[in-house]
Amino acid sequence: PIVQGGVHAELRRASARGILGAGDWRAVAIGGLSVGEPKPAMLATLEVCDAELPRETPRYLMGVGHPDDLIESVRRGVDLFDCVAPTRMGRHGTAFTPDGTVQVKKSTHRLDRRPLVEGCPCPACTQYDRAYLRHLFAAEEMLGLRLVALHNVAFLLGLMAEARRTLADGSFSSWSAAWLDRYQAARP
Repeated sequence: PIVQGGVHAELRRASARGILGAGDWRAVAIGGLSVGEPKPAMLATLEVCDAELPRETPRYLMGVGHPDDLIESVRRGVDLFDCVAPTRMGRHGTAFTPDGTVQVKKSTHRLDRRPLVEGCPCPACTQYDRAYLRHLFAAEEMLGLRLVALHNVAFLLGLMAEARRTLADGSFSSWSAAWLDRYQAARP
């Protein structure tokens, strides 16, 4: 079942309570967020859901896929995600990095021999540099779109693996704060 109610706390509470009263669910989804509401409202709504939903039941947040949103959502009790953003953004030349996003199509990457992310195991980072990826976009070669989309998926998989590791060892709170500080420092 999907907990709905927009950014209205009472509607979310009523939806969660109704769903929980209707059965013993193996998981619960949280829907209707990431549809244009301000980020603080999305996070506040997740806090309402966190208080209402049982901790032992996996929580699936629908349609949220930016790196900082994933970390902020895990901080608020979310376990699972899906979203088109990583692949859509990759197809348009936006790559996720620990320091924010990189616009691969920018002319500043014309001679940049660095990978998108040092140490990233994806094909874009292990086989190509930023200059070549930029060239692929400039030449309208489909390979560029595919490589950056694959990079974004690999980046998020690695990010969530690190989140799981820090949750297991008890360092998630400090790790996530440091990660978000670094990621958000690159924003204008």
